[in-house]
Amino acid sequence: MNTDMLRQITEVESTRYQQDGVVFLQGMFDADWVEVLTNGLEINCQRPTDRSRIWDRDDRDRTMFWDSQAWRGIDEYRKFIFDSPAAKIAGQLMNAASINFFFDAVFVRSAGSQFATPWHQDEPYWSVEGYDTCTIWMPLVPVKKANALAFVPGSHRSGSAFSQYNFGELNPDGKVDVDQVDFTAVAEADLPDIDANPDKYGVTSWDMAPGDCVVFNSRIIHGGSGKLDDDRDLRVFTTKWLGDDVKIKFRECGMDPDHSALMTAAGLAPGDRPATDLYPQIWSRG
Repeated sequence: MNTDMLRQITEVESTRYQQDGVVFLQGMFDADWVEVLTNGLEINCQRPTDRSRIWDRDDRDRTMFWDSQAWRGIDEYRKFIFDSPAAKIAGQLMNAASINFFFDAVFVRSAGSQFATPWHQDEPYWSVEGYDTCTIWMPLVPVKKANALAFVPGSHRSGSAFSQYNFGELNPDGKVDVDQVDFTAVAEADLPDIDANPDKYGVTSWDMAPGDCVVFNSRIIHGGSGKLDDDRDLRVFTTKWLGDDVKIKFRECGMDPDHSALMTAAGLAPGDRPATDLYPQIWSRG
Protein backbone atom coordinates (compact mmCIF):
# COMPACT_ATOMS: atom_id res chain seq x y z
CA MET A 1 0.00 0.00 0.00
CA ASN A 2 1.50 3.29 -1.12
CA THR A 3 1.41 6.00 1.53
CA ASP A 4 2.87 8.64 -0.81
CA MET A 5 1.46 9.99 -4.05
CA LEU A 6 1.71 7.64 -7.00
CA ARG A 7 2.76 10.59 -9.12
CA GLN A 8 3.45 14.27 -8.71
CA ILE A 9 0.76 16.86 -9.32
CA THR A 10 1.72 18.77 -12.45
CA GLU A 11 1.99 22.54 -12.74
CA VAL A 12 -0.89 22.46 -15.23
CA GLU A 13 -3.08 20.61 -12.70
CA SER A 14 -2.20 23.04 -9.90
CA THR A 15 -2.98 26.02 -12.11
CA ARG A 16 -6.25 24.43 -13.20
CA TYR A 17 -7.30 24.00 -9.57
CA GLN A 18 -6.53 27.63 -8.73
CA GLN A 19 -8.27 29.02 -11.82
CA ASP A 20 -11.29 26.72 -12.09
CA GLY A 21 -11.69 25.67 -8.46
CA VAL A 22 -11.70 22.01 -9.57
CA VAL A 23 -9.24 19.56 -11.09
CA PHE A 24 -9.48 15.96 -12.23
CA LEU A 25 -6.49 13.88 -11.05
CA GLN A 26 -6.08 10.54 -12.77
CA GLY A 27 -4.45 7.60 -11.03
CA MET A 28 -3.68 9.12 -7.62
CA PHE A 29 -4.58 6.13 -5.39
CA ASP A 30 -3.52 2.52 -5.86
CA ALA A 31 -5.80 -0.53 -5.82
CA ASP A 32 -4.98 -1.20 -2.15
CA TRP A 33 -6.46 2.13 -1.06
CA VAL A 34 -9.55 1.51 -3.17
CA GLU A 35 -9.94 -1.89 -1.48
CA VAL A 36 -9.49 -0.38 1.99
CA LEU A 37 -12.23 2.18 1.36
CA THR A 38 -14.51 -0.37 -0.31
CA ASN A 39 -14.25 -2.55 2.80
CA GLY A 40 -14.88 0.45 5.02
CA LEU A 41 -17.91 1.46 3.00
CA GLU A 42 -19.41 -2.01 3.38
CA ILE A 43 -19.08 -1.65 7.16
CA ASN A 44 -20.53 1.87 7.00
CA CYS A 45 -23.60 0.69 5.07
CA GLN A 46 -24.16 -2.14 7.57
CA ARG A 47 -23.58 0.09 10.61
CA PRO A 48 -24.59 3.63 9.63
CA THR A 49 -24.10 6.50 12.05
CA ASP A 50 -26.90 8.50 13.63
CA ARG A 51 -26.29 11.15 10.97
CA SER A 52 -27.02 8.83 8.06
CA ARG A 53 -30.11 9.21 5.96
CA ILE A 54 -31.68 8.12 2.73
CA TRP A 55 -31.80 11.11 0.40
CA ASP A 56 -34.06 9.41 -2.12
CA ARG A 57 -36.19 6.28 -2.41
CA ASP A 58 -38.18 5.65 -5.60
CA ASP A 59 -41.10 3.36 -6.38
CA ARG A 60 -38.65 0.57 -7.32
CA ASP A 61 -36.93 0.91 -3.91
CA ARG A 62 -33.79 2.33 -5.50
CA THR A 63 -32.07 4.52 -2.94
CA MET A 64 -29.50 7.22 -2.43
CA PHE A 65 -27.71 6.62 0.90
CA TRP A 66 -25.66 9.33 2.60
CA ASP A 67 -23.60 9.22 5.77
CA SER A 68 -21.07 11.53 7.38
CA GLN A 69 -18.45 11.61 10.16
CA ALA A 70 -18.17 7.83 10.31
CA TRP A 71 -14.36 7.90 10.37
CA ARG A 72 -14.02 7.68 14.14
CA GLY A 73 -15.75 4.28 14.16
CA ILE A 74 -14.35 2.71 10.99
CA ASP A 75 -10.69 1.67 11.00
CA GLU A 76 -10.48 1.63 7.21
CA TYR A 77 -11.56 5.26 6.98
CA ARG A 78 -9.09 6.33 9.66
CA LYS A 79 -6.27 4.53 7.90
CA PHE A 80 -7.05 6.35 4.66
CA ILE A 81 -7.29 9.74 6.37
CA PHE A 82 -4.01 9.42 8.29
CA ASP A 83 -1.88 7.30 5.96
CA SER A 84 -2.99 7.90 2.37
CA PRO A 85 -1.67 10.70 0.11
CA ALA A 86 -5.00 12.58 0.38
CA ALA A 87 -3.88 15.28 2.83
CA LYS A 88 -0.71 15.96 0.83
CA ILE A 89 -2.74 16.28 -2.37
CA ALA A 90 -5.00 18.84 -0.66
CA GLY A 91 -2.03 20.71 0.76
CA GLN A 92 -0.21 20.97 -2.52
CA LEU A 93 -3.25 22.13 -4.48
CA MET A 94 -4.19 24.74 -1.86
CA ASN A 95 -0.53 25.74 -1.43
CA ALA A 96 -1.08 25.38 2.30
CA ALA A 97 1.38 25.40 5.20
CA SER A 98 -0.68 22.74 6.98
CA ILE A 99 -3.80 20.66 6.43
CA ASN A 100 -6.39 19.56 8.98
CA PHE A 101 -8.98 16.89 8.33
CA PHE A 102 -12.59 18.11 8.57
CA PHE A 103 -14.98 15.22 7.92
CA ASP A 104 -15.87 12.33 5.63
CA ALA A 105 -19.06 11.74 3.66
CA VAL A 106 -20.22 8.80 1.57
CA PHE A 107 -22.75 8.63 -1.26
CA VAL A 108 -24.17 5.27 -2.35
CA ARG A 109 -26.70 5.09 -5.20
CA SER A 110 -28.52 1.92 -6.21
CA ALA A 111 -28.12 0.77 -9.81
CA GLY A 112 -30.54 2.69 -12.01
CA SER A 113 -31.22 5.40 -9.43
CA GLN A 114 -32.47 8.59 -11.10
CA PHE A 115 -31.86 10.95 -8.19
CA ALA A 116 -29.60 13.88 -9.13
CA THR A 117 -27.76 16.02 -6.57
CA PRO A 118 -29.14 19.60 -6.45
CA TRP A 119 -26.70 22.32 -7.51
CA HIS A 120 -25.06 23.92 -4.48
CA GLN A 121 -21.84 25.08 -2.82
CA ASP A 122 -20.44 23.27 0.24
CA GLU A 123 -18.69 25.80 2.46
CA PRO A 124 -21.76 28.00 3.14
CA TYR A 125 -23.40 25.00 4.87
CA TRP A 126 -20.46 24.21 7.13
CA SER A 127 -19.51 25.15 10.70
CA VAL A 128 -16.33 26.78 9.37
CA GLU A 129 -15.49 29.69 7.10
CA GLY A 130 -12.53 30.06 4.75
CA TYR A 131 -11.49 30.06 1.11
CA ASP A 132 -8.94 27.28 1.62
CA THR A 133 -11.30 24.34 2.02
CA CYS A 134 -11.50 21.48 -0.43
CA THR A 135 -13.13 18.11 -1.04
CA ILE A 136 -11.52 15.01 -2.55
CA TRP A 137 -14.30 13.15 -4.40
CA MET A 138 -13.23 9.56 -4.98
CA PRO A 139 -15.42 6.96 -6.75
CA LEU A 140 -14.87 3.34 -5.73
CA VAL A 141 -16.50 2.03 -8.93
CA PRO A 142 -16.20 3.23 -12.54
CA VAL A 143 -18.37 6.26 -13.26
CA LYS A 144 -19.38 7.78 -16.58
CA LYS A 145 -18.98 11.49 -17.22
CA ALA A 146 -22.77 11.81 -17.51
CA ASN A 147 -23.25 10.33 -14.03
CA ALA A 148 -20.29 11.92 -12.20
CA LEU A 149 -20.38 15.05 -10.08
CA ALA A 150 -20.36 18.14 -12.32
CA PHE A 151 -18.96 21.62 -11.72
CA VAL A 152 -19.27 25.24 -12.83
CA PRO A 153 -15.61 26.25 -13.32
CA GLY A 154 -14.62 29.54 -11.72
CA SER A 155 -17.79 29.83 -9.62
CA HIS A 156 -15.73 29.50 -6.41
CA ARG A 157 -14.67 33.12 -6.95
CA SER A 158 -18.17 34.55 -7.41
CA GLY A 159 -18.40 36.09 -3.93
CA SER A 160 -22.20 35.83 -4.00
CA ALA A 161 -24.27 34.48 -1.14
CA PHE A 162 -26.79 32.24 -2.89
CA SER A 163 -30.10 30.89 -1.70
CA GLN A 164 -29.39 27.18 -1.73
CA TYR A 165 -31.10 23.86 -1.18
CA ASN A 166 -31.99 22.57 2.31
CA PHE A 167 -30.60 19.04 2.14
CA GLY A 168 -32.32 18.30 5.45
CA GLU A 169 -35.55 18.02 3.46
CA LEU A 170 -34.22 14.91 1.69
CA ASN A 171 -35.81 12.42 4.07
CA PRO A 172 -38.29 10.14 2.28
CA ASP A 173 -38.29 7.81 5.30
CA GLY A 174 -39.28 10.61 7.64
CA LYS A 175 -36.14 10.45 9.77
CA VAL A 176 -35.78 13.37 12.16
CA ASP A 177 -32.90 15.55 11.00
CA VAL A 178 -31.42 18.37 13.07
CA ASP A 179 -29.25 19.68 10.21
CA GLN A 180 -31.58 22.23 8.64
CA VAL A 181 -30.38 25.27 6.70
CA ASP A 182 -32.45 28.27 5.61
CA PHE A 183 -30.47 30.75 3.50
CA THR A 184 -33.40 33.18 3.12
CA ALA A 185 -32.06 35.81 5.49
CA VAL A 186 -28.51 35.82 4.12
CA ALA A 187 -29.02 35.16 0.39
CA GLU A 188 -28.17 37.88 -2.11
CA ALA A 189 -29.27 35.91 -5.17
CA ASP A 190 -30.77 32.62 -6.30
CA LEU A 191 -28.51 30.01 -7.81
CA PRO A 192 -28.63 30.27 -11.61
CA ASP A 193 -30.67 27.73 -13.58
CA ILE A 194 -27.66 25.72 -14.66
CA ASP A 195 -29.60 22.78 -16.09
CA ALA A 196 -31.41 25.09 -18.51
CA ASN A 197 -28.16 26.00 -20.26
CA PRO A 198 -25.16 23.94 -19.06
CA ASP A 199 -22.99 25.10 -21.97
CA LYS A 200 -23.41 28.72 -20.90
CA TYR A 201 -21.93 27.88 -17.51
CA GLY A 202 -19.19 25.62 -18.85
CA VAL A 203 -20.44 22.64 -16.84
CA THR A 204 -17.76 19.95 -16.72
CA SER A 205 -17.33 16.41 -15.42
CA TRP A 206 -15.18 13.39 -16.26
CA ASP A 207 -15.23 9.66 -16.91
CA MET A 208 -13.54 8.23 -13.84
CA ALA A 209 -12.07 4.93 -12.67
CA PRO A 210 -11.29 3.73 -9.13
CA GLY A 211 -8.04 5.42 -8.11
CA ASP A 212 -8.96 8.68 -9.84
CA CYS A 213 -10.26 11.65 -7.89
CA VAL A 214 -11.66 15.13 -8.36
CA VAL A 215 -10.47 17.84 -5.97
CA PHE A 216 -12.62 20.95 -5.70
CA ASN A 217 -12.77 24.17 -3.73
CA SER A 218 -15.71 24.02 -1.36
CA ARG A 219 -17.16 27.28 -2.71
CA ILE A 220 -17.54 26.00 -6.28
CA ILE A 221 -21.06 25.35 -7.57
CA HIS A 222 -21.48 21.63 -8.17
CA GLY A 223 -24.17 18.96 -8.42
CA GLY A 224 -25.95 16.82 -10.95
CA SER A 225 -24.36 13.47 -10.21
CA GLY A 226 -26.76 10.58 -10.63
CA LYS A 227 -29.35 9.34 -13.16
CA LEU A 228 -27.63 5.98 -13.45
CA ASP A 229 -28.02 3.24 -16.04
CA ASP A 230 -29.95 0.19 -14.84
CA ASP A 231 -26.76 -1.90 -14.66
CA ARG A 232 -24.61 0.67 -12.86
CA ASP A 233 -24.46 1.82 -9.24
CA LEU A 234 -22.36 4.62 -7.74
CA ARG A 235 -20.26 4.39 -4.58
CA VAL A 236 -18.27 7.48 -3.61
CA PHE A 237 -16.04 8.26 -0.62
CA THR A 238 -15.26 11.92 0.03
CA THR A 239 -12.97 13.70 2.45
CA LYS A 240 -13.05 17.39 3.40
CA TRP A 241 -9.82 19.25 4.16
CA LEU A 242 -9.02 22.59 5.82
CA GLY A 243 -6.19 24.90 4.77
CA ASP A 244 -4.54 27.90 6.36
CA ASP A 245 -7.31 30.54 6.50
CA VAL A 246 -10.12 28.40 7.92
CA LYS A 247 -11.81 29.41 11.17
CA ILE A 248 -14.81 28.06 13.06
CA LYS A 249 -18.09 29.85 12.36
CA PHE A 250 -21.54 29.06 13.76
CA ARG A 251 -24.01 30.21 11.11
CA GLU A 252 -27.39 31.65 12.12
CA CYS A 253 -28.94 30.23 8.93
CA GLY A 254 -28.11 26.72 10.13
CA MET A 255 -25.36 24.23 9.28
CA ASP A 256 -25.24 20.88 7.51
CA PRO A 257 -23.57 18.93 8.92
CA ASP A 258 -23.84 20.97 12.11
CA HIS A 259 -20.63 20.55 14.12
CA SER A 260 -21.36 23.34 16.61
CA ALA A 261 -22.22 21.05 19.54
CA LEU A 262 -19.18 18.84 18.96
CA MET A 263 -16.94 21.88 18.64
CA THR A 264 -18.27 23.52 21.79
CA ALA A 265 -17.89 20.29 23.78
CA ALA A 266 -14.25 20.12 22.64
CA GLY A 267 -13.61 23.69 23.83
CA LEU A 268 -13.61 25.22 20.35
CA ALA A 269 -15.35 28.53 19.66
CA PRO A 270 -16.12 30.73 16.66
CA GLY A 271 -12.91 32.28 15.34
CA ASP A 272 -10.74 29.37 16.49
CA ARG A 273 -8.70 27.23 14.16
CA PRO A 274 -10.38 23.78 13.92
CA ALA A 275 -8.06 21.44 15.80
CA THR A 276 -8.09 18.87 18.64
CA ASP A 277 -8.53 15.20 17.80
CA LEU A 278 -11.84 16.08 16.10
CA TYR A 279 -10.00 17.90 13.29
CA PRO A 280 -6.44 16.57 13.42
CA GLN A 281 -3.58 18.10 11.53
CA ILE A 282 -2.55 15.42 9.03
CA TRP A 283 0.03 17.17 6.86
CA SER A 284 2.40 20.11 6.99
CA ARG A 285 4.75 21.53 4.40
CA GLY A 286 8.36 20.56 5.00
